[in-house]
Order: sequence, then structure tokens, then C-alpha cells
Amino acid sequence: MDTALFSPSSLFACSDGSSSEEEDVHQSFEERRHHFPGMELLIREFSFHQLNANLLWPGSLNFAEWLVQNKSWVEGRRIIELGSGTGALAIFLQKSFQILNITTSDYDDQEIEDNIAHNCRVNGVVPVLPHIKHSWGDPFPCSDPDWDLVIASDILLYVKQYDNLIKTLSFLLNCYKIKGNKESSRSSENDMDTQQLRPVFLMSWRRRIGKEDESLFFHGCKNAGLEVEHLGSRVYCITPGEIIIEEAA
Repeated sequence: MDTALFSPSSLFACSDGSSSEEEDVHQSFEERRHHFPGMELLIREFSFHQLNANLLWPGSLNFAEWLVQNKSWVEGRRIIELGSGTGALAIFLQKSFQILNITTSDYDDQEIEDNIAHNCRVNGVVPVLPHIKHSWGDPFPCSDPDWDLVIASDILLYVKQYDNLIKTLSFLLNCYKIKGNKESSRSSENDMDTQQLRPVFLMSWRRRIGKEDESLFFHGCKNAGLEVEHLGSRVYCITPGEIIIEEAA
């Protein structure tokens, strides 16, 4: 078991936008084997993390099974995962589907990024997956998002973060531009179905909280102009109300 120096308080922004650094906590790691569809992954997990970025939650395994059964949602997509935590789901997708364009993302915390990189290496994903440090609601590090599929699993635990999460989702979905020339874009808009054309947020939500709290997120999405659809098996599809087609020069 390794020991890391970790400050969970750094994940909470103060009223002035800065992070509090009150007390360092000695953090330990544990490595566990997890059975994903068709493979076993060795995942290093924090024994504790104040915002639950430490463990691989069962919802990720359920979501992995759903994605295997619904491959059309991920094949050929450029993917970013929000709330990647240990990176296990993204690692599974890379190894299972040989996806060459998948990015992990989580709170602006170096320990999380380093742990995801470690889990990539021990599971044979080299070079490691690109990672973006981003705390929901903050300006996104990339001003021109190029991911047409955003995924996440079990990220609705903290009601106070819903507005920030919706702000980040709105940016990723509404600022994505479909590239193509004018004529092909028009024909594509007529001929391609919504799943293929629009950027999509796919979220698996298996952890149970009060229905009133859960509904706050979905109502917030709708109020932000996003469309919400339940696909079954507690998997939700969230898309922008309109799409942007960027004409080629």
C-alpha cells in the first residue's frame, strides 16, 4: 500500500474563488481487481476522498455492460468522461473498443490525474489517456470543445454541484460545432438521426437519492435548454436543444 499526501479541502472553492488549504491528510492507496465485461482491470483506489473520486463505484460496471450492449453510442465517437475518478471506465472503453480518442476529466486535483495515469499504465494503456483537470462550473480549459460524446456514471450525489455540472455540460454540448461544408451539412441534418448528428451526454445513474433531489438535476437541464431522455436501465441521454454546424472554408 502506497501513501500519498492529499488535501481534500482543496476540492472546495472558497467564496473568493480560491481553494482552502487548511490541513493535509495522509492518504493511502489500495489496488483491487474489478471484473468488466470481457476483461479484468487492476485499479488503484484512494482509501478516502472527500468528493468520492477515490473508489470505483458499481454504477461504472453497470454502465460498461450497457455500453457493450449498445455499441453504436460509442463507436466512432470522440469521447470525454466527466467525473472519471479512477479512470476505470475510460480505460475499459479504450481497451474494449480500441477507441483512439477518449479523454478523462475530474476535479482540478493533481492526485486524481496521477492516479488515473497510474491505472492506465498498469492496465497496458500506454501512452496514458489525455486528462483535463476541471472543476464543474469553472471556465473550461479548452475553449473549442471537440468531443461529440460526453459520458459519466454516478455523478449526481452532491445536489449543491448540480448548477455547476449543468454549466459545464451546457458549454460542452452547446459549443460543439459539427464540421462540414454547407451542402453536406444540410443533407446530413436531414438524413442522419439525432444520435449521430448531435453531441450527446450519456449518463448512468444507479445510486439512489431522494427523487426530489434527483429531479432537480433533470429540471435544471431542461431549464438550461437541454433535452433529457431516459433510455432505460437508468441511463439518460441529454442533448442540446439546437446544433451548430460549422461550415468548412
